[in-house]
This record gives sequence, structure tokens and C-alpha cells, in this order.
Amino acid sequence: MSDKNETFSVGQKVVYPSQGVGKVIEIFDKEFKGKMTSYYKIYLDVTDMKVMIPVEKAKDLGIRPIVSAEEAQKAIDLLAQSFEPITSDWKLRYQMNLELLKKGSITDIATIVRCLYHRSKVKELPILERKLYDNARKLLEDEISYAMEKDPKEIEALLHEKLEPLGAEKTIKAVSDDDFGDEDEDEDEFGDEEYNNVKDSDDDDEDEKDDSSDSDDDMDDDD
Repeated sequence: MSDKNETFSVGQKVVYPSQGVGKVIEIFDKEFKGKMTSYYKIYLDVTDMKVMIPVEKAKDLGIRPIVSAEEAQKAIDLLAQSFEPITSDWKLRYQMNLELLKKGSITDIATIVRCLYHRSKVKELPILERKLYDNARKLLEDEISYAMEKDPKEIEALLHEKLEPLGAEKTIKAVSDDDFGDEDEDEDEFGDEEYNNVKDSDDDDEDEKDDSSDSDDDMDDDD
């Protein structure tokens, strides 16, 4: 069965915003609750994991093709542009950046990286924000590396070069003493729940999972 909503092809590199850059390794049909459903099987190099995504849900999950080299360069250039620092309330800032990650365009991801990199130069990020920053930066580096066909280490150095000069500019001066509040004290109260809604734990020993919204009990594991 071929799904009319099928967008990607086997061998195509894609971005799964909450998980990383991957490659479609198979498109297959499987009966689920009495209905034949088309799935993408995507291999994620960063976690060495395979995920199964229903074709009809891929768009809702933000899965998209790797951008062009030109779009990748625009994201790199964005990192060096001046910007107005967002709220000093870390929980609000976290939610705003989490929403950007869910949208998942390369511009959104670069915006998260720029925001949190410069915030970290003012004050150490709370653990949740640090996790969000590390994953957004890794996602950005990997996508640009694939898009521009350059070594990831070269891209890592390039992004740092773009980010660092801005660190001494007006964005830092705009932060007041009021920003040095009780970020660490209220982090435990906030918890990991919101982050884990977007970024699944990598501690699972299984190397393949079904990312449909349906229960695993309803569906056999794919071999």
C-alpha cells in the first residue's frame, strides 16, 4: 500500500526536531487495529536508534527534509546577528524556546542556540535549559554538516566563531542585576515533564521504538 501523504523517500536525510537528524531507511505497511498503515523507519545516528513514524503523523511531529546549503548559511549568519534578550524569567524563557523546538525550522533552532548561548555567558543555565541548549546545538550542527557536506567538527568551530563575538556586545549589557534570581531554587519545582514531552529519554536499552501516539501494547515490535 502506498500512502498518498508520503513525503520522504528511502535514503533521504530528515530532521526530527525532538530527536535529531536521521535517515529514512525503510517505508513499509503494517496492519494496526485492523487497518493497514504506512510507516517511515528512521535511523537516528546521534542515539543509534530506529524509530517508526506513521506517514500521516510525520508532519505533525515536525519531521522535515534537510535544508539546502543556502538555508544552512542563513542560519549560521543569524547566530552573529544582534538581538534583544528575552525575559529573565527562566521558566518563561524555557517554555518559549521549547515551543520553537517543537516548530523545528532551522531558523527556530538557531534562535534557541543564540539565545541560550549568550544567556549562559551571563549566568550558568539551569539544568533543563542546558539540556535544551545542548540538544538544539547538536541538532543545528548536524543539519548544517549534512546540508553543506562538511565535517561536524568544522561546523562546530564555525558556529562557535559566529556566536562568540556577540558575547561582548550590548546583549550582555541589557541584563540587569534583577536577572540573578532564584533560578536554581525553583528548577526542581518545574521538573522535567515539559522537556520530556519533546525530548524522549535516551536511557532505553531498545534500539527501535514506535513514535506513533498509540500504545505499544496495541502493536507488535517491528523486527
